[in-house]
Amino acid sequence: MTWRTRIAAWRWPGLAFFRLRLFFRGVFLLLALATVAIALSVLQDEKELSHRNYRQGFAKTMGQVAAQLRNPAGQLALLNPPAAPPAAASAAGAVHPLVLPFSALDFDDHNKVEQAVEMAGCARQYPDDAALCVAIGSNPYAGGFVYVVGHAPSPPPVAHVTGEHDLALSTRLRVDVELRGRHYGWIAPFELEPATAVNVIRGRLTGFAVDADGSVLSRPVRDFRGWLWQGGPCVDGGSDVDACARSAFFSVRLPVEILHDDVVASPRPVWPPADMNRIDVRVQWLAPGDAAPLFDSARAGATPPFSLADLSAQLLPGETLQLRKLDARSTEPLATIKGAASATPPVSSWMPQAVNDFLGYAVRGLLRRLPIEDEDLAVEATETIRTAAGSYELHGFGDERSANRGLAVVATRVSWFVVAMLAALALAWGAIEWTIIRRITMLTKRSRAVTAAVVEDGNASPASRWSTLDIADLRSADELGVLATCLAELLQRVDESMQRERLRAEREKDQWMAVGHEIMSPLQSLIALHGAPDDASRRYILRMQQAIRVLYGSASPSEAFQSTTLQLATLELDAFLAEVAANAPHAGIVDVRYDGPGEAVVVRADEYPLEDVITHVLQNAQRHRHAGTPITLRLRADDTRATVELRNEGDAIAPELIDRIFEYGVSGAHDAEPASDAHAPQRGQGLFVAKTYMAKMGGTITAENVPGGVRVVLTFPRVAT
Repeated sequence: MTWRTRIAAWRWPGLAFFRLRLFFRGVFLLLALATVAIALSVLQDEKELSHRNYRQGFAKTMGQVAAQLRNPAGQLALLNPPAAPPAAASAAGAVHPLVLPFSALDFDDHNKVEQAVEMAGCARQYPDDAALCVAIGSNPYAGGFVYVVGHAPSPPPVAHVTGEHDLALSTRLRVDVELRGRHYGWIAPFELEPATAVNVIRGRLTGFAVDADGSVLSRPVRDFRGWLWQGGPCVDGGSDVDACARSAFFSVRLPVEILHDDVVASPRPVWPPADMNRIDVRVQWLAPGDAAPLFDSARAGATPPFSLADLSAQLLPGETLQLRKLDARSTEPLATIKGAASATPPVSSWMPQAVNDFLGYAVRGLLRRLPIEDEDLAVEATETIRTAAGSYELHGFGDERSANRGLAVVATRVSWFVVAMLAALALAWGAIEWTIIRRITMLTKRSRAVTAAVVEDGNASPASRWSTLDIADLRSADELGVLATCLAELLQRVDESMQRERLRAEREKDQWMAVGHEIMSPLQSLIALHGAPDDASRRYILRMQQAIRVLYGSASPSEAFQSTTLQLATLELDAFLAEVAANAPHAGIVDVRYDGPGEAVVVRADEYPLEDVITHVLQNAQRHRHAGTPITLRLRADDTRATVELRNEGDAIAPELIDRIFEYGVSGAHDAEPASDAHAPQRGQGLFVAKTYMAKMGGTITAENVPGGVRVVLTFPRVAT
């Protein structure tokens, strides 16, 4: 054997093992890198989507806030911005008056004052269906009065008898006002007046001033005006309206002298008063006698009216709104509202908090470093609110960290899956390294050691070297253990065969020596030839061993339609239907005949959704009419209603489906596609869309079988012109 052959026999198995090991490690490394790369790519896409959605959501929030501030309740909040807390504590349960978006209240008219309070949204809501609004008008020249309007459940009021000095014998209203260290108090007993409606009790509330010592003055206060109305059903559901408790609505105008003096003392009085938040008002509705009040404004559980501070609930953490009055001399913002900080939910309830905090910190740091488009642009928006009391500028400042915070929570949870995938890859790699690569390494080293021993010391009984391969610790029931066992058994048989060959050669040698020297020499040369290290049998064994190694090395082993908002406007229905009928052939619907009233019929509808409704019905009529027959589109109207009829001549709707044909997913004779029509699947959707849109436009749609065909009827409330 040459030195090149010996080097190949010694080194090639190690090189093959190194390549295999490098291949496996490279594969697992690439899998780990691919997992991390996919996670980063998805995270970057999610960050870009999250920031885009955040900007859109912030703009939508600004629009909603602006729309909210434009209605009367929002104007009430603008006129009553958050004020600094008073230096002296207010009385427990005291109510502070609000500035109304109206100059004054028509307190004498039940319907007008109730409507004004509801529009302004100034009422504090109490348990048991009670409410109270304490307010002043926006115009100081209306007299500087304080208005007290409210309602509460009450038994039938007991009227005050004229000339009776004991006011406690009647149902009465008690009002107390604390302002600038002065106290104003009134007791207003109920005085019955003729009723203006059936089952309605109506009466005046005549105010008597109450001194500081609690005594009631004998003469009523001239500027104190009040009314009480009680009507409606019984609170307990009973039928005896003359004896049961019903809702009592009261409306009172309070003459607070100090406010009136402020108005008349200056040609341009400051209004509203600067100390509005220090005016304490308490209202009590008292039954006859000394019983507990039927209603007390100091009662716990009241819900205050809408204010600017309530806008913080619509803001995300970090977002800020600033309100500034455009025509004001001061440049300071009227109010600054910030989004309330939300508690970050735990990433994982079963992991230690320290691990969750660490993962959250790492993910937030990674999110900050992921580049996205327009990340450096500030998130700001400005809206102008124009009201009768003046114009206001609403400026909003967004904070994209809110999007990052929300994304970080999700990304931190997803990171657990990434970590789990990497751990699974590491576990699989470790299992392959320990159970396969390590055992292959041991088997290869031991085989190389046997081969090297035979190659280096081939003259010292080489056959005995084959049996030195130790595989006791490599035996197992798996494929590699079976392979090692088979290899050891094969080498054992080779060793036994070579031993027998050596014994046979020795016997032949002895025989030939007995025959004679002349014959013995060639035979011994032949025996020596079979025993040499480069014998063919030995090379066969080495080749077979190499082939087994090569074979072993290569044998290594996956959801609106109902949420749609329509833009309703007045629509001239006659011209609209005429145009739809004229355009029907372009939609593949021929021979549509329109019969109109010849006069303008105005309804409130959204033009395009209404055209969808008509088209859906026409398409159903087109599919199920007899060939050559027309579709009739007829409009009729009276003083209050407009009716559109669509009729075809064709098959009738199945009786069991006539009441369900407009339900989603119900496919009947007039909402299904024929089996031969492959352009539209049978979803049962068209008539559902038609009914949904009609309901949103305040109309109705019905279908009925008529002789010879089907008629679909659409009705609309008519708008007076």
